Amino acid sequence: MTEGNHSEVMEFVLLGFTNLPGLLFVIFLLIYVTTLVGNLGMIILIRTNSQLRVPMYFFLSNLSFLDICYSSSVTPKLLSGLLAERNIISFNGCITQFYFYAVFGTTEAILLAVMAYDRYMAICEPLHYMSVMSPRLCVQLVVGSYIAGTLNALVHTGTLLQLSFCGPNVVNHFYCEIPPLLLLSCSDTRVNEIVMVMSIGFIITTSALTIFFSYACILLTIWNIRSVEGRHKAFSTCTSHLMAVALFYGSAAFLYLHPLSNHSEDQGKTASIFYTVVTPMLNPFIYSLRNKEVKNALRRAMKKFLS
Repeated sequence: MTEGNHSEVMEFVLLGFTNLPGLLFVIFLLIYVTTLVGNLGMIILIRTNSQLRVPMYFFLSNLSFLDICYSSSVTPKLLSGLLAERNIISFNGCITQFYFYAVFGTTEAILLAVMAYDRYMAICEPLHYMSVMSPRLCVQLVVGSYIAGTLNALVHTGTLLQLSFCGPNVVNHFYCEIPPLLLLSCSDTRVNEIVMVMSIGFIITTSALTIFFSYACILLTIWNIRSVEGRHKAFSTCTSHLMAVALFYGSAAFLYLHPLSNHSEDQGKTASIFYTVVTPMLNPFIYSLRNKEVKNALRRAMKKFLS
C-alpha cells in the first residue's frame, strides 16, 4: 500500500500493440529516428543561417525542440515495450512519463497559437512587425508557453495522484495517459474527467480561437493584395502552419474531448499515434517543403557541406 495516494498498484502493464511487434518496432524506430534527425536538422539550420533569424523561425526552432522532447517522452518506452514480453512501467515511472508528456504537449498547443499570432503580425501589420515582435517579446511568449504547459501538467498530475488503483493494472495503451488510467481507477473519477475536459477544452478552445481570428484577418489581408506573387508568398508562409495545426489539434480534440464513457481504447491509441509519434515527424517536412526560405537555406547548407 502506498500512503501518498492509497494505491495498491505498484506497477502497470502497458498493453500497447500486440500484433506484429517486430514490424511495428522497425516502423516506429524509423519514425523516431526521422523525428530526431528532421527536427534537430531544422534547429541547426535556423540557428546557423543569418537569413532565418526572424521571429517566425525562432518559434519554429522552439517547435522543433518541443517535438523532439514530446516524442521522446513516449516513443522510447513504446519501442522497448515492443521488444519485451511484458511491457511493465512502475507507478512512479508512469506518473513521471505522463507529467513530461503533458508539459510538452500543452506547451506545443500554446506555441502553435503564438505562431499564428506571429503570422498575423507579419502579414497584417508588416510596418510594426519587427518593433512589436521584438526578441524580448518572442522569448517571453515561449517562456509563457512553457509555464502554462507546466501548470496544466501539475494540475492533471495532482488530480491523478489522488486516485486509488486497486487493480487490474493492465493499461490498454502504449504510454501512460489519463483516459485509460481513469478506466483502471477504483476511485470516483468524475472530478478528474471534469478537470480534464475543462482544462484541455479551455486550452484547445482559446488556442483555436486565437488561430481562427489570426487567420481570418490574414485571409482578408491576402485577399486585398493585388499582386498574385504577393498573395502566393503570403499564403505559402501560412499553409504549412495550418497543416501542422490541423494534425495536432484534430487528434488532440478527438482524444481528450471525447466522452470517457464512449471512449474506444483502440480509437484512442490510433489518435495518440498521430498526436505523439507521427505529427512530430511530419512537422519539419511540412515547414521545409512548404517554405521557400527554408528550402533555399537547406540548398545552400547542402552545397556548402558537399563543396
